[in-house]
Amino acid sequence: MVKPFDEYPGVIQIESGYTGGHVPHPTYEQVCSHHTGHLEAVQITYDEDILPYRELVEIFFRSIDPTDEGGQFHDRGESYQTAIFYHDETQKQVALDYKEELEGSGIFEKPIVVPVIPATTFYPAEENHQNYYKKNTFHYNRYYKGSGRKDFLQSLLCQVVCMKRKT
Repeated sequence: MVKPFDEYPGVIQIESGYTGGHVPHPTYEQVCSHHTGHLEAVQITYDEDILPYRELVEIFFRSIDPTDEGGQFHDRGESYQTAIFYHDETQKQVALDYKEELEGSGIFEKPIVVPVIPATTFYPAEENHQNYYKKNTFHYNRYYKGSGRKDFLQSLLCQVVCMKRKT
């Protein structure tokens, strides 16, 4: 989830890591065992004056399948489930409002299942997981296409553009 945010002005830093679980300082292997309760996540430091929080939420939803509660594409299981972790009531409301708008848009046939939950302690992932798409470009691009993510997101983009043209 680093790449979708990395290209926007106003993003200061993106850190890969884990949050939402009950084991302090988990490792990637522990999180992948699905016994820690953590989700893989990104923590984004940004300038609200350049990139409003709502736009971050929109970027997130344009980068996932928000109807899949079992993970994302070939990544299956608890640690790959999607969520928005908010830090204050304003962020919570912005995320819930956008989720409701998306639900009512008719773009998706199935319900939006992304929970909006309070942020808990964020643990940075190991260094080899930071900026993975830059460090392992070939593997990342192969997976992006092979997992079905690329085709799904292109189809989603087409639906969004078509809906905007109709309104």
